[in-house]
Amino acid sequence: LIMPPIYAIEPLDRTPATSLRLVNAFGNQVIEHLNVNQQVQVTTDITNNQETTQDFVFIVQIKNDENVIISLGWITGSLNSKQTLSPALSWTPDHSGSYLAEIFVWESLTNQDALSESLSISIITS
Repeated sequence: LIMPPIYAIEPLDRTPATSLRLVNAFGNQVIEHLNVNQQVQVTTDITNNQETTQDFVFIVQIKNDENVIISLGWITGSLNSKQTLSPALSWTPDHSGSYLAEIFVWESLTNQDALSESLSISIITS
């Protein structure tokens, strides 16, 4: 029995996300300590490890120190076989405090099959 290539990869390895980071408008990485009203981009690298094109949705949610989601956004797209992309969503903290940025890579908003493990990064603002 030969398994078709599309099913040969574990579900969470189809389009793995790596290198979650915060960057400024010029693409330079910034540390996890921000100033209030300092805009950053939450970004990661995603790679389609499959032999076929993969549609995806890149989701970023920001939670405050009370675990309440204060920002939620997403980007949809498509990756060719073996293609790598670094999608990014901007966020500007308007209060000082501790935050958690979480990213998810799913097949779509209507089909929430995860294509990657979720990633998170802590952010401190003052």
